[in-house]
Amino acid sequence: MKEQTFVFTKTNYLLMAAGVILMIFGYILMQGGGSDNPEVFNPEIFSARRITWAPMVLLSGLLVEVVAIMYRPKNG
Repeated sequence: MKEQTFVFTKTNYLLMAAGVILMIFGYILMQGGGSDNPEVFNPEIFSARRITWAPMVLLSGLLVEVVAIMYRPKNG
């Protein structure tokens, strides 16, 4: 009987977990900045954290996911 092999290795799964954690962190950085009163504008919604840092963290998480899927360990 042939031994069953998996498509991904432990390294792939660890990289995938790291990518998911980065994406969750990016979404956490995006939240907030709203106003309790809809009649009052809160300029905090346009902070550098929400406009610049959060999307960069989110995209880096997606890039890590792509690398995790495409990564193939060297055999030999």
